[in-house]
Order: sequence, then structure tokens, then C-alpha cells
Amino acid sequence: MPLPPAPTKRAALLSPDVLDAPARSPSRATRKSESADSAEKPPVLDLFNDRTAGGGDRPAAFKGKEASRPEKASEHSYQKQSIEPVATPLKTKKAKLSGPAKLFVLDTNVLMHDPMCLFRFEEHDIFLPMIVLEELDGHKKGMTEVARNARQTSRSLDALAGAQGADIAKGLKLNTTGHPEAGGCLLFQTKPLDYSLPTSLPQGKADNQILGVVEALRKEYAPREVVLVSKDINMRVKARALGLATDDYQNDKTLEDGDLLYSGSLALPPDFWTRQSKTVESWQQGSYTFYRITGPIVASLLINQFVFFEAPGEPPLYARVTEIRAKTAVLKTLKDYNHLKNAIWGVTTRNREQNFAMNLLMDPEVDFVTLAGTAGTGKTLMALASGLTQVLDDRRYTEIIMTRATVSVGEDIGFLPGTEEEKMGPWMGALDDNLEVLGKTDSGSGEWGRAATNELIRSRIKVKSMNFMRGRTFLNKYVIIDEAQNLTPKQMKTLITRAGPGTKIICMGNLAQIDTPYLTEGSSGLTYAVDRFKGWPHGGHITLARGERSRLADFASEVL
Repeated sequence: MPLPPAPTKRAALLSPDVLDAPARSPSRATRKSESADSAEKPPVLDLFNDRTAGGGDRPAAFKGKEASRPEKASEHSYQKQSIEPVATPLKTKKAKLSGPAKLFVLDTNVLMHDPMCLFRFEEHDIFLPMIVLEELDGHKKGMTEVARNARQTSRSLDALAGAQGADIAKGLKLNTTGHPEAGGCLLFQTKPLDYSLPTSLPQGKADNQILGVVEALRKEYAPREVVLVSKDINMRVKARALGLATDDYQNDKTLEDGDLLYSGSLALPPDFWTRQSKTVESWQQGSYTFYRITGPIVASLLINQFVFFEAPGEPPLYARVTEIRAKTAVLKTLKDYNHLKNAIWGVTTRNREQNFAMNLLMDPEVDFVTLAGTAGTGKTLMALASGLTQVLDDRRYTEIIMTRATVSVGEDIGFLPGTEEEKMGPWMGALDDNLEVLGKTDSGSGEWGRAATNELIRSRIKVKSMNFMRGRTFLNKYVIIDEAQNLTPKQMKTLITRAGPGTKIICMGNLAQIDTPYLTEGSSGLTYAVDRFKGWPHGGHITLARGERSRLADFASEVL
């Protein structure tokens, strides 16, 4: 088909009003009405005409369409069509706002905790007192996480102040640096504020100066709500004592206080078989049985979630969700690691959750496993046993790499001598204890045989420090991250992204034993990983409920 001849008339420029108008995403009903109305011409065709010529000749590609129109629309109707619907999304956006925009005053610790917090307050405005900038300047030196966050915050402030058309006196638009979700402005303290605090508060302290700024802003911007945001509990207590509105920074929390962490398992209802009996398909594949089910319970299932059915007088069912399509789900029965014939490196599981965990640990299709549970539930022992089996027996991985967060429970004892592995030795007492247990499982080889086995095991286990993980890539490795509840979400991301082809990562931890300052159960890196990876076909999680260490340890976990 030959190309149409080039247009003979020069293209006319659109008016500035049309160029400045935001893009519109019309609904289906709007598109249908526009296609049905053949009398109006799309505004893009007006580019081929000279507005002063009143239409003129058109390219051959549009002549047939023009002839079929009952009447020719005027130029005024084209402009009206392209400009009039623009106000619709703006009204919708304003209707979504729950109330008047607030003014948040940020404490220094919020900026050093999360350098991206400036862009997390949606349509609300942010105010930074001058003393906050002074404190940021005092914390920017060093290689700590706090110093890095302070420098990142300073770079963000510099980018906002250097944006085109930025005016500090009127406020800096927070969406000028590529963060469209931030619709408010950033305000700096550019003049002294008049406030009076109780004489019991020292005037020279930085926290009290920030409280004074909040008090002055509350009077200046009344009746607008002014809220102090701080991670410092004592700061919030003093603010409430002075009658000031205050709140904690909540954006870093993966789970709210009322939410429950994903457990990885689900108990089927007692009437599961009776309600689902007409819609269950089953088939055999090797040693596994598959069930395809439908019904209301499918909506609450996730990929790699474990389900179990236990009822008196009926055979139990233990399965894992392997596929979810629309309103159907496929369940796959599990391998029973409770039986001695399926022991892994001489270790058998002792309860239902341990059996679930071992099925995840031994599955080569699952690349990421998270285990949560109280002390003595067998997390480290099962991870090491399955790792040794897959490294030494199955040759699936080349070696085991073990690391953990070096956060002490009590007072620090100082620097440790030796190489990297020797420095990590005191932190890896759990590794030595579990290897001692695993070394005793082979009872028929004698003392010399056990010594040779221990040497072989030690040669395949490498202990690494987290401080030197940046930039590394693990190929065909079995990586164990112990005490993962002490990691921040950023540290967790750094470790997981080290995984190369053929690598499996196991994260273990007890959310009731967090030793890192400023971390809670809701903001821990382990909680972050569990919440983000749930439902991924190559990741799994299980919460271990029963302790198997000793009756003393189990009783202490309950009553202490």
C-alpha cells in the first residue's frame, strides 16, 4: 500500500493552555461516547491544518473519514473538547482527601532513621526547625548507619532546594525530585519564632527548642493541626505534657500492633471434606498425592502455605499449596520426616511445624526460607542438618555459609583478636552446639570416624561477617542467616540480594528476642522479609510453635 502524500500545509501549534493541561485517562464509557459521536473531530487532526485557513486541504489518509461525517465541527469545538474534561481528575483527587492538610514538624531522629521520610507524608506539609539542620550537620561524619542516613537526608534537601523554581520562603514542592506521591511542601525555619516554655525546661537543649517551635507554629497556623513526629519516647512524653500533638514515625513498620505475622500454615475447618467432597479432584504422581479443591477457603490460601486437617476418627491431611488459579487451588501432600526412614543427617522432626519446615528446607525449588519461633524450636539444627545433607550427600550446593548480626545481649567486651572467622567464633556458639549434636548421630563409625566426619563438616562450613557482604555474589551456596530478627530491612535486603544462581537462603530468628536498639517486632528485617515474600512460588515461611530443647527451656519460655 503506497504511503499518503505529505501534508501541504504547515502544522499549527497548540495553545499554551492545551500544552499545560495534565494527561487524562478517560473511562470506558467516555471512550464509547467519543467513538459514537462522529460529528466531532479528534484534536490531534488539527495539527495538519493552518488555523487561519479555516480547514484547507487534508492528507489523503483522512479524506475518506471526513466525507463520512454528517457535518464539520468548528474550530472552537475542537478546543473545547480538548480542554473541558481536564478538571475532572483534579476534582476526584481533591475528593479523596480525608481532611485538611496537616503540618508535621520532624525531629532529627526521624530523618536519621529513614532518609526518605520526607516523601512519606502524602498531601501534608513538613516543617524543619533550624536546630534540626544543625543536628544533622553534627551527625554526618563517620561510617555508621546513622551518619549515612544523615548525609542522604542532606542530599535530598539540597536537591529540593536546587530544583527549578524552588522558593524556600514559600516552601519547596516535595514532588519536584521524582516522588509524585508526596503532594505537600517542605518549609524551613527562616525567621525567629516567639514562644514561651516552662522555666523547668532548659532553654538551650535541642529537644526543648524543637518543642518551642511546635508551640509557636500551633499559634501561628491555628486552627490548622501541627503535629510533632519523633522516634524519641521521652520527647513525645514532654510534648504531650505541654499539650502538643505528637506521634511516632509509623512508615517503617511492616506490621501494625494489631496485625498478626503470617504463620505459613492454616488449619482446615472440621467440615472441609463434607463441604468440598463434590468438588475435589485427586491424582497420584510418584509418592505424592495432589488434590484440586474449590470453595470459599481458596481465597484465604497462598502459594507454599501449609494446610492441615486433624479430626478424631478421620485420617489426617498435611499438604502444601502448590498452585492457585482463579477459584481453584492444588494441594500436594508432604514427605513425612517424622519417620526414621526419612531422617535427615540422623535428625527426625518431632512435631507438625518442624515437618513443614523440613519440607521447605529440602525442596530444591524453594530458594528462600524464613523460620520464626521461640528458643529451642529446632531452627538452627534443622537448617544445618538439611544443609549438610544437600552439600555432602546430594552435592546440590558447594558449601554452607553462616552469618548473623553481631548484636550483643549485654555490655560489649571489646575487640576480638584473629581473622574474620576467628572474630566470628564467639558469635557462632549455636553452630558449635548443633554440630556437636549432629556429630553424635553417626554411632557406628567409632571415635576416629566421628573425628574425620567433623573435619569434613568443618571444611564445608564457612563463617562470614555481615560487614563485608556488600558486593559479593554467592554461587550454589547454602546460606544461613541466624538471629535475623536483629537485622534492619535494609540489611536484610543487602544479604538476600547477594544470592546468585543455585543459592538457597535460610533466615531464622525469634521476634521475642530483639537486641538491636530502635527495632521492634513490626519493623524488624525478619518481619519485613516474611511479609514481602509470602505467596512467592519460590519462597516459604513457617512459624515453629513447640519447643523441643528441654522441659526446662520450654517452661522458661512460657513463664519468664
